[in-house]
Amino acid sequence: MGIYDRDYYRQSLPRGGFAHFDAWSITTWLIVINVAVFFVDIAGFRATHGPPRDEFDPDAPVESVLQHRHQNRQTRDAAMIASMGPLTRWGYFSTATAVYRGQVWRFLTFQFLHGSPMHLLFNMIGLYLFGPIVEAQFGSRRYLCFYLLCGLAGAASYLVLNTTHVLVDDPSTPLVGASAGIFGLLVAAALIAPDVQVFYYLFPVTIGTLAILGMLMALYSVLALGYNAGGEAAHLGGGILGFAIMKNQHWLNAFTPQRRVVTSATTGTRRPRKRRAFQKDWSKDPNR
Repeated sequence: MGIYDRDYYRQSLPRGGFAHFDAWSITTWLIVINVAVFFVDIAGFRATHGPPRDEFDPDAPVESVLQHRHQNRQTRDAAMIASMGPLTRWGYFSTATAVYRGQVWRFLTFQFLHGSPMHLLFNMIGLYLFGPIVEAQFGSRRYLCFYLLCGLAGAASYLVLNTTHVLVDDPSTPLVGASAGIFGLLVAAALIAPDVQVFYYLFPVTIGTLAILGMLMALYSVLALGYNAGGEAAHLGGGILGFAIMKNQHWLNAFTPQRRVVTSATTGTRRPRKRRAFQKDWSKDPNR
C-alpha cells in the first residue's frame, strides 16, 4: 500500500506528503534559506580572501606533509575557522563561543550553515524527504518549532558530552549543519509512517528501519569516538527530542496562537471562536 493510500494522508493537510514540493511550505523555505546562506557565505569568503588555495603543496617532502597533517587539535581548529566564510564564522556553534563567551544566538544559527556542498546536499535531501511528512502532521507553525527545537537539542547534546569529556573535541571545535533537526524529522517520520520505503545508498529501506540504524550508528560513533563524533552527538540530541515530542505532541501547543473569544450577538454569552483542530496524534494510533 502506498503512502498516499494511508488514512493519515487522506485526513491530513491539503498540502504535504512524502518528498512533496510546495512553494509555500515551511520545508521548501527551509531548503531555500539553507542553500542561499551557503552561497552567500561562499561569495563573502571569495570577496575577502580571493579563490581558495590548496592546503598542501604537492611538491613538498612527505615528512613535512605528515607533520602538517598531525598538528595538534587547537591549531587545526584555528585553521578551520580561518577558512570559514563570514556567515559561518559569525554563526557556527562551539562550547567556547556559545557558552564561555555568551554568544547564545549560535544555538540557532549553526543549523543553517554547512561545511561543504556535499554536506549541504545530503542534509537538504533528508529535509526534502522527511520534512513534508512531519509538516503535514503538525501544520506549519508547530512544525517549524519542532524542527528548530530538535536542532537546539543537537547543540545541547554536543555541549553536554563535550563539557563532560565524553567527546574529546576541543571547546573551540566548530559545529555546523542542519542534521540535528533532520534527525528529529527522521525519528518523527518513522513514528508517523514507519513502513514507507526510501533508498539508502541504492538499497530500499523503510523509514522506521532507517531511523533505528541512524540512531544506533550515531550512538556507536560517540562511544567509540569515531569519525565526526561531535556531529553524531548532535544527531543523538535531535533524534531523542524528536521522539520525546512525538510522544508528547501537546508540548508544541505553546507555540500556537490562543483561541479568540467572541460574544454571541443573540445570547450575549462568550464562546471560543471555532478553529481548525490539531491533527490526530498518529504516533499513538495502534492501527497506523
